[in-house]
This record gives sequence, C-alpha cells and structure tokens, in this order.
Amino acid sequence: MSQPLVVVSYGADAAMEQATREALGPDVELVYSTRMSEDERRDAITRAEALLTWSLEHELPEEMLEGAKELRFLQLLSAGVDHVDLGRVPEQVVIASNVGAYAEPMAEHVMAMALSCAKRLPLRQAGLARGEFDQRSLSLTLDGAVCGIVGFGGIGKATARLMRAFGAEIWAINTSGSTDEPVSFVGTMSDLDRVFAGSDVLVLSVPLKRSTHGLISAHELSLMKPTAILVNVARGEIVDQRALYEHLKANPECWAAIDTWWDEPAVRRAFRTDYPFLELPNVIGSPHNSPLVASGITHAVQCAAQNVRRYLDGAEPAGIVRREEYVEEG
Repeated sequence: MSQPLVVVSYGADAAMEQATREALGPDVELVYSTRMSEDERRDAITRAEALLTWSLEHELPEEMLEGAKELRFLQLLSAGVDHVDLGRVPEQVVIASNVGAYAEPMAEHVMAMALSCAKRLPLRQAGLARGEFDQRSLSLTLDGAVCGIVGFGGIGKATARLMRAFGAEIWAINTSGSTDEPVSFVGTMSDLDRVFAGSDVLVLSVPLKRSTHGLISAHELSLMKPTAILVNVARGEIVDQRALYEHLKANPECWAAIDTWWDEPAVRRAFRTDYPFLELPNVIGSPHNSPLVASGITHAVQCAAQNVRRYLDGAEPAGIVRREEYVEEG
C-alpha cells in the first residue's frame, strides 16, 4: 500500500520541517512544492491527498488546484479563514483552520494591551514627556473586574486563564452557551448586550464570518461602562469603524486596544483607517502582530501537521470549516 502524499505549499526552515515530519510520522510522503519545478509541483498536487497551505492564493495557481483530483484534506496554517477564497477549493475537500495554534501568545498580547489601558500608560508617558509628574490620577485594576470574552475558543480560554490570575471574573460568549472552563457566566450571541453592559474589559476573539461581520455596532458600544476597555484581536470588520471612533472620541475614559484593523497590507495592500484612531489618547494600536513570538510559527506548523495526522488516521480533525458560514449564498 502506497504512502499518503502530503504537500506543503509554503517555504519552511529546518525547525518547521522537523516539526512537520515528527507530527506526520514516517509513513507519510512529505514534499514541499516551493522546492519543485512547475511540472513537479503540478504532478505533486495532482497526486496529493492532503495539502498544508499558508496563503492559498499566493502559493498555488487556480488551475493547479483544479487538477487536484485526489485531494481530500486542506489544512490552513492560519487560524482565520476569512482571507481564503473557498470557492477555489474543490467540493470534495475538507478544509480545516489551525484553531488554537496561536492562543498563548495572543492571550499574552491581550493582557499587555488591557493592562496598558487600565494603567493609562500611554497617557502617563506622554505626561512625563511634557514634564508632568502626575501621581494623583488613579488607574484601574483587573482585580475584581469583569472580563467579557466574545469568542470563547482557544484564544478566549487562554486569555481567561491569565485574567483569572489577576483576579478578574470571566463572562464568556460562545456558540453553545456552555463550557468546562471556570467562568461566572457563559452564554451565546443572544447574551451580547448583557456582556457588553456588565464588563470592565471586553475581548473580541471571535472568527470573522457572515454572522459576525459588523457584529459590534453603536448599540453595543453604547452599553459599555464609561471606563470599559475594548480589546480586539479578532478582525477589524467585526466592529463598525465609525461607531467605534465616535464612541471613543465622545467617551475619553473608555479605551480601545486594536491589534486587527479594517484595512491591512495583507488584505488591501495598504494600512489605513477611515478615522484617525491613533490620534486619540485613549487608543493603543499594534500591527496585527499578536501571534508573532519566537518559535511561534514552528509551533503553529506542528499544530497544523498534527491535525493532518488526525485526518490520515481517520479521526475527526479540529477546526473543520463550514463553507456556508463564510460564502454568500446564491
């Protein structure tokens, strides 16, 4: 019986290659399309049973993917799916995202942003630069605070563990309305108003789907406490851009920490905002780098390869993508 062929369509260093090989095991034929000629790539994709890809649009021409007659499983290196043209993928192919692979570094990033907002660090540093030594203004504490987490998957759960260590209680929202994690409240999207109204820190870590595009509007923002902190490590499009800017401008004690933006280079080739968020003193920004730490990509590669192994073993892979949640009908 021939070995199953797994094709990797992105470049890999030695550590990434070793992690992939160890996760897949010795009974799998593993090839890297970036090291092949055009004809060799085409032949490999035609015979591949599984494909590991980072950026499908940039790594494989459309006609090459159309010829992947034996392909049954496509594993994304990314956790998000919104950037993938699912219409390019043959119908017989099961698609899986790399859920949870970046949870720990992203949770650390959430904490760094939340604490910086709570302690008003950008304001205090700006004051020092002006010669002001303000020891009177009070900051906020996470001890006893309510942290609402919208999207209680890998990132949300990792964030909750760190938040609990600071004394915060957790209000979670997921699709099922249940969890084994120690939380004070768990609900579904129907409880969004309650969580927005009751939270001191609000963390957005929900995937961008048809159902979550524009999820946070002026209504939800109006429910927030006057000193609430909103941290977005999900996707910019989940939040109404104009509504957020106007809310922050009108409520200077309310803070926002933004890691994911509406227009980013990988999506629209230039970073821009429709409103001058970074001119507001109550905004902290980072360039969508929350998952990026030393050895982070190697860990993500290992997670993705382990999921391919689960598929090959006949087990249920994690992160299976439901195409109808992303693709417009009709």
